[in-house]
Amino acid sequence: MHPRTVWQAMSGRGFLLSAWPWRAVAYLVTGAVAGAVTLVGVVAAVAAGGLLAVVVVGLPLLVLTALAGLPVAQLERFRLRLVDRDPAPGRHRQPAAAGLWSWLTTRLRERATWRELGHALLFAFLLWPLDAVVVLAALALPLATAATPLLMATVGDGEEAKVLKLWTVTTWPTAFAVAVLGLLLLAPGAYALCLAAGARAELTRVLVAAPRGGDLSDRVVELTRSRVRLVDAFEAERRRIERDLHDGAQQRLVALTMALGLARLDAPPGPLAEQLAKAHGEAGRALEELRELIRGIHPKVLADYGLAAAVEDAADRSAVPVDVRLELPGRLPLAVEAAAYFVVREALANVARHSGADRAEVTGGHRDGRLRLEVRDDGRGGAEAGAGSGLTGLADRVSVLDGRLSLSSPQGGPTLLRVEIPCEWTERFA
Repeated sequence: MHPRTVWQAMSGRGFLLSAWPWRAVAYLVTGAVAGAVTLVGVVAAVAAGGLLAVVVVGLPLLVLTALAGLPVAQLERFRLRLVDRDPAPGRHRQPAAAGLWSWLTTRLRERATWRELGHALLFAFLLWPLDAVVVLAALALPLATAATPLLMATVGDGEEAKVLKLWTVTTWPTAFAVAVLGLLLLAPGAYALCLAAGARAELTRVLVAAPRGGDLSDRVVELTRSRVRLVDAFEAERRRIERDLHDGAQQRLVALTMALGLARLDAPPGPLAEQLAKAHGEAGRALEELRELIRGIHPKVLADYGLAAAVEDAADRSAVPVDVRLELPGRLPLAVEAAAYFVVREALANVARHSGADRAEVTGGHRDGRLRLEVRDDGRGGAEAGAGSGLTGLADRVSVLDGRLSLSSPQGGPTLLRVEIPCEWTERFA
């Protein structure tokens, strides 16, 4: 397996004979050059902007100076490839619209822009001198020491040579011994160079690049957003199906029922009239079933008047008397209203079918950023929300919205179903 970072390369065999030490040298040398250029550019831009600010012309220049971190960060992410082959994307978001103004406002509002400006200032005033010092100490000094015989033969005319301008060598054996020492120092120098390059690369990745594997928090946020979009799309599709059935199939069945009724009135008594009466009755029952199906897909009262009205309607149609006390002076997100309504409707259906209750009640409201609903009955209890229960799918649906559904139903009752969904108002009536 080929190493992808300088850290991995240092732990492998043949490191000193590989290209990684030279890649580290290239990274640190280009860093020193780029940092010096950045320092000159930042100082010049700030000075020019400050001098011209009195005539307003300098204000745009100061704004551009605030964006100086962007090209520097882009260059640093490109240079990372020398010592770190893992992808290093930026942290910036795509502007909401096209155009320079949208791009500028997006960048100025992003935390990543100011992180990159801070990195550019750190790079200009501190990091590049460190890069230069490391290259000088770990590479230039050992090479200068190894070149002692050459210096003695050329500059010193074969008589003496100054080693690093610190001490004088006057004999050839000493000169060659110093040269061997310089060559030996290249090995630890290579490790020192790679250590420094690796540390610089990690710092750069922390400041101006997304972490390896992506930012987990960003991925969680995007997953949550995509999940909400999926729920919204599902609700929109339910409403479309309800609308198509209501405006299409239901109207055709109404027309068919009316036609059969008129034909039944015009037909003389006999077998034909009996068949028409039978067909008319079947069409009427099919129309009722279709209306129930439409109401189950997405009740019109929920779409038009909100959750409180839809729960009142479900309570009116319940076989068990239901008291409703909901404090909802407004509209909530459509997905939240739909999930809460179907939980209440399924709970009331279970009360009517299985509980043997004489009465039930639905209470709740919106407080502290959460919708809270409770469905209680005075039945025999013993209900479960496990596999095979009608509440299982509803619990999954509530969990998609980061909500919770809990059921308490001891033997002998009472049964209490509670649902909580985090949400905010989309419209307030009072």
